[in-house]
Amino acid sequence: MKYSLIVLMAFIMFSCNNKPKIELLSAEEIISKSIEVSGSEKFENSIVRFDFREMEYIIHRNRGHYHYERRFNDDLTEIHDVLSNDGFERTREGVLKINVADSMKTKYSSSINSVQYFASLPYGLNAKAVKKALLGEEQIKDRTYYKIKVTFKEEGGGEDFEDVFVYWVDKKSFKVDYLAYSYNEDDGKGMRFREAYNERYVNGLRFVDYNNYKTEDTSTKLVDLGKAFENNQLKLLSKIELKNIAVELINYL
Repeated sequence: MKYSLIVLMAFIMFSCNNKPKIELLSAEEIISKSIEVSGSEKFENSIVRFDFREMEYIIHRNRGHYHYERRFNDDLTEIHDVLSNDGFERTREGVLKINVADSMKTKYSSSINSVQYFASLPYGLNAKAVKKALLGEEQIKDRTYYKIKVTFKEEGGGEDFEDVFVYWVDKKSFKVDYLAYSYNEDDGKGMRFREAYNERYVNGLRFVDYNNYKTEDTSTKLVDLGKAFENNQLKLLSKIELKNIAVELINYL
């Protein structure tokens, strides 16, 4: 009897020790893996060009320095905006510097930064000003996702530091397939949900377009927009499409 009991206990201990270990990842680790499969440090030293809504953007990053450009035509002349470590500047036809009120500088800077932010995701989500929290897991369209909430510290978080984001990161591929965010701006406040599509890699960097949705149910919470999307309760508002993407890597080994 004693022998049988010892054998049984040994079998149970052996079975427990041989169970596959479940890897528990933190929000920080999940985002790091997502950045890795999307291009990793290549983003940090690159020149990315693309067209978005009849405007040309040039996103230049090099060893912590950034230089974002936007070009578009206004009244048959070209407007050239530059946002860099040195601030914002606007010129006409590349020569005539335009004096811009501080309030408009903030508005233009925020607009440029928003475009580059979404175009570069998930790069940037490991910045010092970013705070991340793992909310758990959620299924969307029969796939399982890590659900991560992102907020920003006031210092270093930019003009829109009060915005809140939620990212759905595929558990297998670690790619961001969905995101949601709340905004509170002078011209209104609300929430948006985005579904990534048209994935492509250009010179090792991942880019996607988005279906941009809104909810008409004011009682819906930001963290519940994934469920609302799954239940076809969101309305397609617009498409976010990047065109003519070109990538040049700088001193990348």
